[in-house]
Amino acid sequence: MPVSVTMPRLGESVTEGTVTRWLKQEGDTVEVDEPLLEVSTDKVDTEIPSPAAGVLSRIVVGEDETAEVGSELAVIAGEGEEAGGAAPQQEAPAEQAEQAAAEPQAEAEQPAVEEPAPAAAPSGQGTEVKMPALGESVTEGTVTRWLKQVGETVEVDEPLLEVSTDKVDTEIPSPVAGTLLEIKVPEDETAEVGGVLAIVGAAGAAPAQAKPEPKPEPKAEAKPEPKPEPKPEPKVEEPTPGMSYNEPAAEAEQAAQPAKVEQAAQPAAPTTTPQRPTVPAQAGGEEGAGYVTPLVRKLAAEHGVDLSSVNGTGVGGRIRKQDVLEAAEKAKAAQAAPAAQPAPAAAAAPAKPAAKPQPSSKRGTVEKLPRIRKAIANRMHESLHEMAQLTTVIEVDVTRIAKLRAQAKDSFLQRHGVKLSFLPFFALAAVEALQSYPIVNAQLDLEGGTITYPDAEHLGIAVDTERGLLVPVIHNAGDLNLGGIAKRVADLAERTRTNKISPDELAGATFTLTNTGSRGALFDTPIVPSPQSAMLGTGAVVKRPVVVNDPELGEVVAVRSMVYLAMSYDHRLIDGADAARFLVAVKERLEAGNFEAELGL
Repeated sequence: MPVSVTMPRLGESVTEGTVTRWLKQEGDTVEVDEPLLEVSTDKVDTEIPSPAAGVLSRIVVGEDETAEVGSELAVIAGEGEEAGGAAPQQEAPAEQAEQAAAEPQAEAEQPAVEEPAPAAAPSGQGTEVKMPALGESVTEGTVTRWLKQVGETVEVDEPLLEVSTDKVDTEIPSPVAGTLLEIKVPEDETAEVGGVLAIVGAAGAAPAQAKPEPKPEPKAEAKPEPKPEPKPEPKVEEPTPGMSYNEPAAEAEQAAQPAKVEQAAQPAAPTTTPQRPTVPAQAGGEEGAGYVTPLVRKLAAEHGVDLSSVNGTGVGGRIRKQDVLEAAEKAKAAQAAPAAQPAPAAAAAPAKPAAKPQPSSKRGTVEKLPRIRKAIANRMHESLHEMAQLTTVIEVDVTRIAKLRAQAKDSFLQRHGVKLSFLPFFALAAVEALQSYPIVNAQLDLEGGTITYPDAEHLGIAVDTERGLLVPVIHNAGDLNLGGIAKRVADLAERTRTNKISPDELAGATFTLTNTGSRGALFDTPIVPSPQSAMLGTGAVVKRPVVVNDPELGEVVAVRSMVYLAMSYDHRLIDGADAARFLVAVKERLEAGNFEAELGL
């Protein structure tokens, strides 16, 4: 029975998508989950896999045509259903008129003609590799590195090049298998979305045209020998770029990884520097991990490999098929290895305390400014100069919260699956205060002469990544309780660091929280991101002697857990008294420590 291939929903607000390339042609045989076509929306570019095995009997939506979510894109027929699939073809000759220039209609209607012509290639010599849309407002990208050179063989979904935009750094995979015939955009040059980056064609085609265009390529032509390139890729050398960064949202990261937190929860602050080299090994360098292609998913399923346990060697930790194969080999070797081998590793652990931080290999070097760092710099500069920013600091006693955490941490972890840090308490108190003092959550339009009060509290959480500071957003944070906020913080922090966050989740914040104390800072003066009007920074929670009032003894000195909260705000809109009232509300909520109901105590 014929199976319909429909346009899936590729985002919360996505209603349609454009077919950019058909990877299979009418009459071609396809397997389950084998990529059929590429689709582009205003939020994502992706492949659509086949829902069934059979023959692609009819293409309903041609290349560069748009289809609504849920509408039919193609029809897959069984082996004995060729006639059933051919009939509908005659009903829509007009829809395929645009394809007639590249493929005559007569050929498309005859399944017997199975010439392996480049499926989605506008070029007569091969398939064009185009710059995808990597974000809602992204219009161009810069080629940072070519992973393949002209004349080299590539597989389907094998990374061809690395691209950097204002929002993301990622690899662009090859849409087809073949030979890299031509490089259109050399390294360090910029291409618009939809622009042709390269041509991939049949292995026998001559790549001579590619030599004059990319100026940096002459060196690479001497490299046709390094066929083992997939394994010794210089990805292992990338850990050092991240060593200079701290982790403002470290507790959120630990909350997302409870198993790993158990091993390093207590020495978190002092071991920051020695632990950094392990982060890039997991994250795969200074960029976050990209998406997992259908080919990799299928390969992992065949070999029984858990993708969440695989360290990707692609840019930013993206998992490639070579990584899956290596993981499968290691799993086989581990089964045959004696179980007593992990013991020496545990015995060697105590030798680490004397380790001295190693100097970064970047000393004395010059590197090109990454696009994402340039974008952050521009935004910070603009925000600081378009507002009259002022910072107010308040001191809060969080001893009661510290005791509640100690009592509830185990049950909270079992119930919610994330570690209970101080951050959710700060976030919940801030959101409740925003509901009472909406001026702090408002936005000023000085030219239009208006003040906009949002109808919800959309809380941004600053997360430090290997690529720079990013701010994912907890939309409608006012609707969440303590457990809901803790889970959202952990989820957003991890997906931001692994580059699995969507553009929609990085936009729309009305108020931002930054955990600057997770690495020991007492407080700082955050820069408010426009168009928001305020940003709250939480310092380190420190135990120190404080004068307190005891009902029986009067004023006494006691050891308390103290924290500084620093709020920067736009003084054009928010007065100092408004800021003080807001901060006092947060202080009173935290010091009261009435969170037993939230914690199930």
